[in-house]
Amino acid sequence: MKSKVSKFLDYGLDIKKSISVIILTMIFGGVFGFIYELIFYKFDKGIFINRGSTYGPWIPVYAFGAFFICVLLYRLRKKPWLVILLSAVITFLMEYLTGWYFLTYRGVRLWDYNVEILNFGNINGFVCLRSVLLFTFASVASIYMVIPMFIKLAKKVNKNTLFIISSLLFIIFILDIIIWGILH
Repeated sequence: MKSKVSKFLDYGLDIKKSISVIILTMIFGGVFGFIYELIFYKFDKGIFINRGSTYGPWIPVYAFGAFFICVLLYRLRKKPWLVILLSAVITFLMEYLTGWYFLTYRGVRLWDYNVEILNFGNINGFVCLRSVLLFTFASVASIYMVIPMFIKLAKKVNKNTLFIISSLLFIIFILDIIIWGILH
């Protein structure tokens, strides 16, 4: 019998496998963000810059963005126009509010679109049209390609093995954030 959580997520999986899919999607999103930032800043500044705020090959804001997209939008996948619209709204708000929070309450500007190329539609250096379009595209790709790939994987792999692997990845990810936060 499926739990209320796994019914809400609409993955057709039990709770352990559903949680594993969410974690794998988060980690994938964080790694995607890390790679994107490396490539973008090589193009923008001519050098590779580690833009991550952790030690691992992931960027937390991308990972948490992937989490919200995964949890909130996958069940709406039969309405692509709604997925696109909500992806744009969610990622815009998440990026703006995260940037604003860190600058306002932590005194740290994690990114600044004021000084980057392709920054049309820049709002206070926290968001720009390029970032919203990229994150919307990445969110749609997650809904229609990445999450289904992890669901297929979850159906093939033993649920306990998958849960242990994804849980270990999540623990490493969270510890990385905590340790980086303590040391910086």
